[in-house]
Amino acid sequence: MLVIRKMKEMDIPAVARLEAEIFPDPWSERALLDSYRQKRTLLLVAYEDQQLIGYLIMYYALEDGEIARIAVIPQKRRQGVGARLLLELENLCELGGITRLLLDVRESNGPAISFYTDYGFVQDGIRRRYYSDPVEDGVLMSRDLGK
Repeated sequence: MLVIRKMKEMDIPAVARLEAEIFPDPWSERALLDSYRQKRTLLLVAYEDQQLIGYLIMYYALEDGEIARIAVIPQKRRQGVGARLLLELENLCELGGITRLLLDVRESNGPAISFYTDYGFVQDGIRRRYYSDPVEDGVLMSRDLGK
């Protein structure tokens, strides 16, 4: 059974391991802990059978929520885990007065762009050379909540 909940400090080592497996520029356990301790951050985890299978990190910026990370283990992708994380995020944001979600994604990450588009995000622009390792443009996307 899939369980989505707010991240706890005890989740951070597992999130850091998953982060290192998924991203070319992984956040360290220390960076994750720093984010966890910030008041204007919302962190969610997805567990199935007591195994971490995904997570989401969002920063509050006035009425906007900026998604900094969303990750699902490869063998659980395209099974609704990312959508469930976003749905829980949306519910929590609406309760907290957030009216819009923002994110950026590597231009080469077609599956992620397609996922976000299917979930109602629209492309707002390009951040030239936004990513490093390798250097790549970032696609800015947003989604108004409550629509």
